[in-house]
Amino acid sequence: MADVLLYHHAQGLTPGVQAFAGTLRQAGHTVHVPDLYEGRTFTTLDEGVAYARQTGFSTIADRGTAAAADLPQNLVYAGFSLGVLPAQQLAQTRPGARGALLFHACFPPSEFGGPWPSDVPVQIHGMDGDEEFAGSGDLDAARELAASTPAASLFVYPGDQHLFADSSLPSYDPQAAALLTERVLTFLR
Repeated sequence: MADVLLYHHAQGLTPGVQAFAGTLRQAGHTVHVPDLYEGRTFTTLDEGVAYARQTGFSTIADRGTAAAADLPQNLVYAGFSLGVLPAQQLAQTRPGARGALLFHACFPPSEFGGPWPSDVPVQIHGMDGDEEFAGSGDLDAARELAASTPAASLFVYPGDQHLFADSSLPSYDPQAAALLTERVLTFLR
């Protein structure tokens, strides 16, 4: 079974992120879910992004890195949207990474110093009509990563919701989330 470090999105450590972690645990995986917002959650994505901007994206990334410091190196790094920032950075730069799961976001690998490590499998999930994913360059970065990395899989779902896999938010899409979860559980096996 896998050891997973799961980072929350810009709205904070919501009940939906906790529920997703619970689903992975029920499948037998160990899941660590650090709170990068120190207990704060936000009703809207805009409020959460404003908090992250005020705190500093580098501070959020540093908190993510610190959360991994006392954990084993052979982790699967996972992140929802903003949480992709520390997840992708660690998957690319921390020795021993076993994989990465990038939900609703993707950065060009050059943001973290170069090409994606060829021995680290990665899944990227997002919706084709999501302005945050498809309209901001993340989908382009995901396509480039999938095209240049044999161990990369890109899954694009029909729809326009950003955080469609968080069951506690209005953007939740049960069908897309179920398919994402099925693919993630297969990846972790």
